[in-house]
Amino acid sequence: MTVLYLIRHAEAEGNLYRIAQGQCDSIITDRGYQQIAALAERFRDEQIDAVYSSDLTRTRITAGAIANTKSLPIQTRQDLREICVGEWEEKTWGEIGIQAAEQLALFTSRPDLWQVEGGESMAAVRDRMLAALRDISEKNSGKTVAVFSHGCAIRLTLGEIEGCGLHEIGKTPHGDNTAVSKIEYENGKFRLLYRDDNSHVKALSTFAKQHWWKHPNGVEPGLYFRPLELPGQAALLTDCVERGWTAAGETLEFSPDVLLREAAERPTIGAYMQGAPAGILQLNPEKEAEEKAGWISLYCMAESCRSRGLGIQLLGQAVLRYRAMGREKLRLSLRRGNEAALRFFSQYGFSPVDTEGEPLVLEKDIRSREWTPETV
Repeated sequence: MTVLYLIRHAEAEGNLYRIAQGQCDSIITDRGYQQIAALAERFRDEQIDAVYSSDLTRTRITAGAIANTKSLPIQTRQDLREICVGEWEEKTWGEIGIQAAEQLALFTSRPDLWQVEGGESMAAVRDRMLAALRDISEKNSGKTVAVFSHGCAIRLTLGEIEGCGLHEIGKTPHGDNTAVSKIEYENGKFRLLYRDDNSHVKALSTFAKQHWWKHPNGVEPGLYFRPLELPGQAALLTDCVERGWTAAGETLEFSPDVLLREAAERPTIGAYMQGAPAGILQLNPEKEAEEKAGWISLYCMAESCRSRGLGIQLLGQAVLRYRAMGREKLRLSLRRGNEAALRFFSQYGFSPVDTEGEPLVLEKDIRSREWTPETV
C-alpha cells in the first residue's frame, strides 16, 4: 500500500488578486509563506519518503515545506499542473465575468459543460491527474508520499475517487490553500481517508478572507481594469479622488488641476465592477526607476467599494505591472496619521522606509523567493 498526501499550493498572487492562474506561473504571497511554515509544522513529525510537485513555481515552493525540512528532493511533473484555462489565463475573474459569464458559472458548478478557447477539458485534467497519482503510487509502494498540485486539478481528482461524475463535481467542496487530503492506493485502487483539511492554517486561511467558494456556482463580483480616458473621464477621476481625499482627512487643499495634469502624464487605471467605477490607480514609473522601485502615486477606492475586500485587487495591478517592468519593490507615501491606510497597506507587506519623515514612505518587496525553514 502507498499513502499519498495530496496538497494544494500555498496562497499565490492569483488567489489573492483574483486572477485566473491556470498554467501561468504565479508568485507566493506574504500570507502564502506563512501558510507554508504552518504546513511544515503540521508534517514535522510525519514520516515522508518522497515529494512530488507540479513544475509550476507556486507548487514547487510550497513543496519546500516538506522537502526542505526532511532533506528530500522535489520531483517535478507537468502532469500535476493546474488545468489550462486557455484564453482566460492571467485575466481577472471580474474581466472573465463580463466577457464570459455563462462559462464562468459552469467552471465550478458544471465542469462537464465548461469549454473555453485554448483550454484543457476537465476530463483530460482528471485523467492525467489520476494517471500521475497511480504512477507515483506504484513507484513508491509501501511508502508515504507528499504530492503538491492545484485547486481545480485536486477537486476533480478527489471527486472521481469519491465516485462523482464530472456533472456532479460542482456539488463537491473546494480546497483552501495548503489544504491536505489523504489517500491510500492498493491493488490498483484509491481510497480517500479525508479531504481538504486546512486545520493547520487557522487564522492564515485564504478562504477565511474570501467568499466566492461559498457560492453554489463559485462566482462573486470582482474588479476589471481599463486605462483612464481623458478628458472624457475627468469627472469620474476628480469625484473619486476628492471623496477619498476628504475621507482620509487630508489637510492640503485638493487641486483638480494638478490631479488632471498628472493623470495625463502618468499611467492611470480605472477599476470597475459590474460596469460601475470602483477605484483609481496611478503609477509613476519614472520616479526612482534606477533603484528598481515602482511608485504608486495615486490609489483610491470608490466609496461604495471600500471595506469589501476589493482593494487588494487594485493593489495587485500595481504589483504585476511593476514586476513586468523589472522593478523589485513598490513604494508609496501616506500622510502620517492616516491610520486606516497604514493598516491596509501594512497587512499586505508594506513597511515604513523611515520612521520620522513626512510624508510616511512605505515599501514592499515584490521579488519571488524560495522558502526555507527557520533555524533555531
